[in-house]
Amino acid sequence: MNFFVQQTITIHTLKVEGISNASVLQIGSAGIVKPLAKLYNTGGFTEAAPQARPGPVELPTTPFVPLTQPSRF
Repeated sequence: MNFFVQQTITIHTLKVEGISNASVLQIGSAGIVKPLAKLYNTGGFTEAAPQARPGPVELPTTPFVPLTQPSRF
């Protein structure tokens, strides 16, 4: 059975608190959203990576990407 959806969407304000790499933000009907993950060995590695060293992880106090203050309309 086929469904045909015709819609009009008006968005005045959209606030997204957080989104990660595996997230999907969908507005309206998109049919089927199929997950896709492709892994490539672009470095030509032939051996396993060395074991990680245990210990505390120190996070930077400043972001890696310079950020600006959010603006209001």
